[in-house]
Parts: sequence; C-alpha cells; structure tokens
Amino acid sequence: MRAFIENIARFDGQEVEIMGWVYNIRSSSKVHFLLVRDGTGIIQATIDLEKTPADLAAVVDRLTQESSVIVRGRVRVEARAPGGYEILPSAIKVLQYTKDYPITPKAHSVDFLLPIRHLWLRSKKQNAIMRVRHEVIRAIRDYLDQQGYINCDTPILTPAACEGTTTLFPVDYFGETVYLAQSGQLYNEATAAALGKVYCFGPTFRAEKSKTRRHLTEFWMVEPEAAYLELDGVMDLAEGMVASIVERVLEKRREELKVLERDTTALALVQKPFPRITYREAVDLIHKKDKTFRAGDDFGAPQESIISENFDRPVMVHRYPALCKAFYMKHDGKDDSLSLSVDMIAPEGYGEIVGGGQREDDYDTLVRRIQEYKLPMDAFKWFLDLRRFGTCPHGGFGLGLERTVAWICKIAHVRETIPFPRMLDKIYP
Repeated sequence: MRAFIENIARFDGQEVEIMGWVYNIRSSSKVHFLLVRDGTGIIQATIDLEKTPADLAAVVDRLTQESSVIVRGRVRVEARAPGGYEILPSAIKVLQYTKDYPITPKAHSVDFLLPIRHLWLRSKKQNAIMRVRHEVIRAIRDYLDQQGYINCDTPILTPAACEGTTTLFPVDYFGETVYLAQSGQLYNEATAAALGKVYCFGPTFRAEKSKTRRHLTEFWMVEPEAAYLELDGVMDLAEGMVASIVERVLEKRREELKVLERDTTALALVQKPFPRITYREAVDLIHKKDKTFRAGDDFGAPQESIISENFDRPVMVHRYPALCKAFYMKHDGKDDSLSLSVDMIAPEGYGEIVGGGQREDDYDTLVRRIQEYKLPMDAFKWFLDLRRFGTCPHGGFGLGLERTVAWICKIAHVRETIPFPRMLDKIYP
C-alpha cells in the first residue's frame, strides 16, 4: 500500500510503500538512519545491521543523496525520529543511484543555489515556502469566492499599458507590437460591469530595472474589482482578505512556519481592524526620522519601512497625491490634488503588498487624463466604452502574491517565494 509521509500517522503498525528520494543518510557501526522525502515530508527509515539481511544492507550502503527509491516496511511510532514516526524497511528498490548531487547538507550561498534553483526547491526550507505559498493562494480564492466574487481571468497579451509605458515588455504579435500585461485591472473593470464582482489571478510583468529584494520582473497578482465599490469598501475588502490569509496560514501551516523559524506571535497580531492613515499623516511619520523626504513624492522602500515601524499589523495609507498614481484613479471630490487611492504596507519592513482604489468613472475626465498621460487613445477606445454605456462608481486593488508570502514567511528576498524567479539579471533556469 502506498503511503504519503504527511499522512503517515494513519498507517501506524501497517506495511506501506514510500516512493521518494534519499534526503540524507546517517550511519554507525550498527545502524543506518536513512532519511527519505516524498515531497510531502521526511521520514526516517531505520536499518538495524544486526537484523537486516545482507542484500538489503548492501543496497543501503550504495545509496547516495537524492537517489530515487521505493521503501517498503512497517510504520511505527518513534518520538526521536523526524515527525514522530519511522519505517522499518523490509525491502528497498532503487530506481536510480545519483552521482555528484551538487547541494550537500552543508550551507550554500544564494549565488551558488540560484543557478540550480530546479534542485534547490527540494530543500526543507524551500519546500516549506512553496507550501505556504499554496496556502496563501487557497486562502485568497476561498475568501473572494465566499464574498461572491467571480474569477474572470484577463489577457496576458494586451494592446496598451495599464500603469505607464516605461516598464513594458513588447512582443511581436503577427507584425503588431503588443505587451505582456502589467495588470488585469482594465479588463476587470469590463467584467465587473458584466458580473458585478470579479477577480483575476495570474502572472503579471514589469520591465523595471530594479535589483531590490522586493522586485521580480514576473510575479503573480490577485486583483478583485467590483461595481459600486468606493474607496472605503476597497479598504474593507483588502483588510478582510489579508486578515483571512494570515489566519489561514497560522491554522494550516504552523509546521512549515516552524521550519522557517518564523515568529508566529507577530503574525497573530494581524487582526482587524487595520489602521488607516492619510498620505499626509504618513508623511508626518516619515519626517520624524527623515526630514529630507519631499511631501508630494511617492514612497519608496525606506519610507514604507519607517511607516510600518509605527504599527504591529498592516497599515492602509490612503489619498495619495494624484500625480503619484495612474491615469485611471479617481480624484478626491474635496481636494482635486488627491486621489481616492490606497496602499497597504506590511509590517516588519516588507513594504507595499496591496495597491488600489476607486476608478475614474466619468467619460470626459478619463479622456482628458489619457491625453495628459500621452497614452494612445485608440488603444483605450474599448475602455472608454465602459464610461459611455452604464458607468458607475467602481474600485478594486491588486495584491502581490510574492511580497505577501515573503512577509508571512519572513523571507529576506522575494526570489525565494516563487518556484522559478525572473529578475533583471536572471532568466535561467
């Protein structure tokens, strides 16, 4: 009977087969301790050399790290073993003996590991990060589904920019230049007018020439959008979703957080309500530590870190200067220099994880903005139709998956939060 290590407690006392790979081997003159991983966990296979047939002992003697094996044996409780169980092998079938596996149990630098990312993913820490990422994705989808949002995925190839023209990846599309999507938001606005409440969830692309720990050129983003949703509602939705994500990870992935040595007491503080401050109040916080920051500018990583130091949970900063935000952001009716926008800044110095706000719903105003931003009017003809036929207040936001996972796992760089990171200087493997 095949068993998966994550469910091994169900098979106490039974004969099972574990199909996996050799993670490590520890030996003494009398016992081999064979650690086997199957992708769901690691289990100890204990081989008592005084009781084990010679042919089985000879197989174990030849095993190397990452050799692929099928281990058959009886499961029993062993408090000293990883996971509290071990298997006593009666047979080991070797599918391949590996040679010269490059990642040894000793510590390696990131510069050494990144070119062999396809192998680095097999480590305990990377396994734990990917499982937390999976749980975050499930939590996002479950939350939005429960709120009545419909998943409507949007195009990867688009005829125009969403947030500016300087960070686009151009693609030849049968002789026409199109671009890899920076965001699905514009198309979300169309589907929200059809279905009321929608979200897209997929890869997005930014050709930013940035080498910071917070940036990838290809990353995943979830973007909910809803008709008749104004700024306060956008903030409510973002707050509820992020609180739900953290609660879910704490409930389902404590073992992974333990592997990552994550202090869960900090995550336990992430509960509603989140503080909400205006851009001007945020500038006041920044000026207590950095008087050189010029009010009116957008925040960078240093400013976001200063803001986050004042709070033990995510903080929502709203009403940024309109010039800091995209052409489609609605301006504040009480002060036209401000936008009805919001960014959510994660605690512990992890920066912006959510950006969004209320969209401009007036046709003439949006035409003027497209002209002011020097964007191609023809490319936005369909987008303007949304203001010509049944316009209404609407809003939404985008949450960056990798930044969110980095914060929850307390990982220094987002490159470890996606299986195969794409950065300014990295496209392999």
